[in-house]
Amino acid sequence: MQGLGGQVSVAYKDFCLFPDVQLPVGFKMPKFDLYDGHKDLVAPLRGFCSKMRGSSGKDELLMAYCNQSLSGSALEWYTRQDHSRWYTWDDLAQAFAHHFQYNIKIVPDRLSLTKIEKKPSESFKEYGFHWREEAARINPPIEESEMVEYFLQALKPTYFGNLISDIGKSFNEVVKMDGMVEEGLKSSKIMSYSAIKGTTQAI
Repeated sequence: MQGLGGQVSVAYKDFCLFPDVQLPVGFKMPKFDLYDGHKDLVAPLRGFCSKMRGSSGKDELLMAYCNQSLSGSALEWYTRQDHSRWYTWDDLAQAFAHHFQYNIKIVPDRLSLTKIEKKPSESFKEYGFHWREEAARINPPIEESEMVEYFLQALKPTYFGNLISDIGKSFNEVVKMDGMVEEGLKSSKIMSYSAIKGTTQAI
């Protein structure tokens, strides 16, 4: 078959990176969560390998069908690779990780937890959820009582002042109380730290 414009071949062997690889009889291709080259790449690689258990872990199958879990810039990267340089799945995974390593999240530490601020668009429930997600990534894991202390330190002075007595309560209880303090500030039932400071200075 003639190439497009006489330059690009549209032959199957040129479009398919692994034309000789065939799926095992009875194997059904799983539905993958597509990775587009953004965000953390570890979870997509782990998810792909987990869903390809039916391939018996054969490297040629994993390499040939990895593109089924990719989209966007990640798929574009895959199709432009010289597959002859990949002898095992590890070769592909290492090349993939090297190219997209800028997306690998830096593991947080205890100090970084105190610097995670609530976004204006977030409710306290949403803020508490994503804050705890980050706290769960710390290794070794931290106890819930310690988690509450770091969470309180991450809050603005007004919230911290109203919730300092909640040390010892569960994380969920503290988040719930945060929401109540927020409502109190909106309704002016609770004075903000800046308002109290301004009043004190005026006096």
